[in-house]
Amino acid sequence: MEGYKDFISRFKLFISKQPDLITTTLSNIFTMRLIGNKTHGDLAEIAIAEFINQYMYDFRSVHVGKDLYRAKSREEDITIINEVTKAEFSVSLKAYGDGPLQLSTDKYSRMFPALEREATDIHDKSVIKRIFKDPAFADFKNINVLPLIYDEKKQRCNIMVFDYEKAMTNTARICREDEGKGRKHPVYRFYDAQGAYICEVRYGGAAANALQRGLWTNTRNGLAYFDSVTNGWIDYSHNHVLVQLFSHALVSSSKGHETALKDIKADILEMKKRSHLK
Repeated sequence: MEGYKDFISRFKLFISKQPDLITTTLSNIFTMRLIGNKTHGDLAEIAIAEFINQYMYDFRSVHVGKDLYRAKSREEDITIINEVTKAEFSVSLKAYGDGPLQLSTDKYSRMFPALEREATDIHDKSVIKRIFKDPAFADFKNINVLPLIYDEKKQRCNIMVFDYEKAMTNTARICREDEGKGRKHPVYRFYDAQGAYICEVRYGGAAANALQRGLWTNTRNGLAYFDSVTNGWIDYSHNHVLVQLFSHALVSSSKGHETALKDIKADILEMKKRSHLK
């Protein structure tokens, strides 16, 4: 966890000093929505991993890939290695619209049943503390989620990290809510002492799929429990040339790809020079 925290701190500092580089990368990522509504999510994993490799010299990143999904012991999309300390940690990358955000699928469906064993409305601080110590919540603060939150209408993105420690410290009430707009399964919602929304655990039974269960929050309602790595919203624009590049690349040979790759690598070197990166 400390390795991840250090990376996020360094990532945030780098972005503040080199906003043009992350803006270009985010523009390219969300241009992928012109190709398909879900395409950007998978390509964001590759893009952020390469961004780290190209520009953040104290870190190295490896894209885990979908072929290892079934063998994964935890949710992860990329592995990051600190080249100085040799700390290694996994990161789950999420590309979600501004609003509901899944922090964990709760793979073994343990969180909801653990809460069901308690009361339906919990105010006792000692009980809340015991809940967070329950093995079912062991991963609550160990999931390294890096969310790319986007607002498609305004064409802007905010890389926001959920503050698990603050959430655990400030939780003053956990209550079950059985009814809700567009929701057919119950949830347990977490609130702070001022009644502000923090996060929620969704139904974990057999009838629920991966998007109906697990640990969720809301980037609008739980804004106080996020830290913006990009220091707020970053405006992006669609790169239509990239769409043309993809379409042509799909019908050209590897020889053509090699030629294009040389030009792209040269462009990256030029971007580094303009940014005074050595």
